[in-house]
Amino acid sequence: MAASTRSVQCALRGAMAPSLVVILGATGTGKSKLAMEIGKRLQGEIISADSMQVYQGLNIITNKVTAEELTQCRHHMISFVDPLVSSYTVVDFRNKALDLISFPGKVSVLSLNTLNIDDMHSRNKLPVIVGGTNYYIESLLWKVLVDTGENEESGDGGDGAPSRKLELEKLGGSELHKRLAEVDPKMAAMLHPNDKRKLARSLQIHQETGIPHSHWLEEQKGQEGGTGLGGPLRYPDPCIFWLHADMEALDKRLDARVDDMLSAGLIEELRDFHVRYNQQKVHDDSQSYQHGIFQSIGFKEFHDYLTAPESSTQQEKDTLRVKGIEAVKIATKRYARKQNKWVRNRFLKRPGDDVPPVYGLDVTDVSGWEETMLNPALQILDSLRKGEEPAVPPVRVEEAGQKNKRVLRTCDLCDKVIIGDLEWTAHLKSKKHHYHVRKKRRTDPACDPSQCPAAGEARSEDTAAPGGTDTCQETSQDTGTTHKEVPVTL
Repeated sequence: MAASTRSVQCALRGAMAPSLVVILGATGTGKSKLAMEIGKRLQGEIISADSMQVYQGLNIITNKVTAEELTQCRHHMISFVDPLVSSYTVVDFRNKALDLISFPGKVSVLSLNTLNIDDMHSRNKLPVIVGGTNYYIESLLWKVLVDTGENEESGDGGDGAPSRKLELEKLGGSELHKRLAEVDPKMAAMLHPNDKRKLARSLQIHQETGIPHSHWLEEQKGQEGGTGLGGPLRYPDPCIFWLHADMEALDKRLDARVDDMLSAGLIEELRDFHVRYNQQKVHDDSQSYQHGIFQSIGFKEFHDYLTAPESSTQQEKDTLRVKGIEAVKIATKRYARKQNKWVRNRFLKRPGDDVPPVYGLDVTDVSGWEETMLNPALQILDSLRKGEEPAVPPVRVEEAGQKNKRVLRTCDLCDKVIIGDLEWTAHLKSKKHHYHVRKKRRTDPACDPSQCPAAGEARSEDTAAPGGTDTCQETSQDTGTTHKEVPVTL
């Protein structure tokens, strides 16, 4: 292993290849540990791509590296945003992180709290990106964001005015969707009326640029190297590791990690943070747990415990405490599955040629960590630097199967909005839908499904009304119920 490390170190002193390392995986798979070891051995510096770790405070619940670990390998993008700031965005993150990575020869305009850090490539440092916030990682790998000029000064904890996006999010989802449909029907047809954040973001882009968000996305996809999911890769030949585990084993590990957090003082940390930053918000009825660090898994789950009246008995408090612990464990396991789903959809079911190979490392059994994780990772990096095929092949690309066209449909019978062909098909087969079908037939015997076209038929864009805002009516053969469809092609 030492020889492999020396070989890679010598290689890195020459040209920087790979351009960066990205470590993906669900929470609890050991991403930070692998990043630390790669960084120590291969002259690397770590960029945390975790949307909660950028904030000061809640070190235990956000699982930040310890002070001792920080002395072993240089870390960036941790604990530099005031916890009361709610306007820090992925654009802020991307701009600051890209200044840290940059290739030699680029004039680095360092922003926010970078403390005169020279870019890593010019110092022959290997950028190691690690974290579980999917859209943070995507913003560094691909050109997928639209710049509006907002928040250029807000991400460091200043007292700037609330962003336009946050103001928009105060409106209801239906109102936001209606406004977006008026200025950008293509984008509106891709977003669910309940997805207030994305709706507000698209409206913000239109308001600040005068150009529909969907137009920006089409332009990105049209760039050289762009695909159906966005613009081209930012850096050539990144090395991507995916740490995966059997979910049953990971679930046990995640439960144990929450217990370890409790032993490390989690409750005390939450109580102190609540008193300092959250108590007044709760008192003013202005806390929604939807923005900033207050979204952290582990904080909102303890809301009832932290806000329990002083008159509560010890038994009542203990019950709320146990309830909070169980809620944290459930939310953590649910989040792990969401992270794995993203890796599979974005990297393994590849929609284009710009998705780099992904090298899988099975972390189900961590008893032989160096042999099963660290050594293979170092050997892969060594081979890539030499221009050789690694002995460990990348994860086999999964068949994408049926393409899931993002089409917005409304099932009037179930009073539900569905986006996506696959989701629509699943809805038509659901027990809830068939329950409403049977109920409809009992109350309306005249309903004749055989007279109507098949449900889910996508109408091609050239048959849509100008602007793409009209909806077509369609009826399920097996339901006799009416649905609306807004087709979209981007």
